[in-house]
Formats: sequence, C-alpha cells, structure tokens
Amino acid sequence: MQSTNNMAIDIIGSALLDFQKGNYSEDIVTKSSLDEEDFIPISHLFRNFEEMPKIEQLALQQCKGKVLDIGCGAGSHSLHLQNNGFDVTALDISPGAISVSTLRGVHKTTCADIMNFSGENYDTLLLLMNGIGIVGKLAYLSTFLQHAIKLLTPNGCIILDSSDIIYMYETENGYYDISDVENYYGEVEFTMTYKNKESTPFNWLYIDFDNLKSIAFDNGFECEMLFKGSHFDYLAKLYPLT
Repeated sequence: MQSTNNMAIDIIGSALLDFQKGNYSEDIVTKSSLDEEDFIPISHLFRNFEEMPKIEQLALQQCKGKVLDIGCGAGSHSLHLQNNGFDVTALDISPGAISVSTLRGVHKTTCADIMNFSGENYDTLLLLMNGIGIVGKLAYLSTFLQHAIKLLTPNGCIILDSSDIIYMYETENGYYDISDVENYYGEVEFTMTYKNKESTPFNWLYIDFDNLKSIAFDNGFECEMLFKGSHFDYLAKLYPLT
C-alpha cells in the first residue's frame, strides 16, 4: 500500500499553520481526475463539536476507551474527545498538522504514516472526513485492514465515514454509467495547491458500503452501517469477527 498523503510539499500542514498563527489568506485548491476543481476551506478544519456535521458528531459519540485519531488534521476530533475524558492520540503524516494539533492543546500526538505505526493497541481507530480515503485504491484496503486489526484491542472497533461517488456518473436518463472507468470508480487522483505550491499527485479512495462490508468480512471484520446521509455518504463501524 502506498503512502497516499506522502506529498513532496506539506500543503495541508502549511495551510493549517498559517490559519493557527493568524496568517490565513486563502484556502487550498484541489484538482481531481474527475476534472473537478474544488476548495478545502481551512476554517472548516478548526470547527468545534457543535459546528461539525451530524455524521461526525455521531462518530465521536461512538468512540470508546483508548482512541487513535488517524489523519487528525488540525486535531478538532481529538480535542473534543480529550475534553470529554478520552485517552486519545492524534496521528497524521503531516508535520504541520501535528504542530497545529499540539498548539491547540492535544496532549498526545504522533507524526507517522499509519502503515508504519505500531507498538500500542486501541479500543477505537477513528478515520473521519472520509479518512479511509488514505488507502488510495480499493486493492490496498485489505492491507490496511490487516494492519489495523493488529492495532486493536480484542473488543476494539474502527469507525469511519465515506461516500459512494457513483452519483458522479449519473446520466441524463438517470442511469449510472461507469463503462469507461478503468478501475474502481471510487479511486480518484488529486493534487492540492496552496500559495502557488502544488503537491505531488496522490490517490484517494471513496468506497461504497457494499464493497467495504465485503472486503471487511474477508479480512476478519463485521461491518455495520451506523448512519446513512442524504447524499451517498455513510458512517460505518468495523469490529473483529468473534
């Protein structure tokens, strides 16, 4: 499995640090293989619990015990959990993100690629804001799950959200046409630009629930849908088969 976020330039980290230090002037621009240009509003990554969408609030309410917040970004989820008495570690491959999480008051942080991280076990592995996208491609999901199960306590769980982007392929007739898609339609390549610096391209995975459930089962997990959003998004809980 590749390090999906191992970019030559720490785009997200630079933007987060600027915002944290009062130097905000622009948002991150993203370009994808779906020929779409979009923005990541930096302020969105600094929101508190009340400002979070329902799917994230529900996810945080499902956490238990010792938590590893994978792809923590600015540390907003970790801060909420920490403030509510959880033993939480914020993990991100971005040095800038970890610096910001620390500056904001997260007590336990680690800058690492999750696939190279080991040594402790957790009751909850948390991957929010489509955090499972870090695996990059559908073929790498099994590798991630095989690693993740080694990080869990016997009664631990993985909580994640994702989206089924099949809607991107809807035709005028209301059908979904993925006949021209070479691999899995949820595999998207992105680049990010911030203050005239551009990241190297990286892959991001959006996985439909049926594929997630099937691959999870093949790798020793039950998979339960906790919440289904209004636009093909969902919240899922994975826990080891007994």
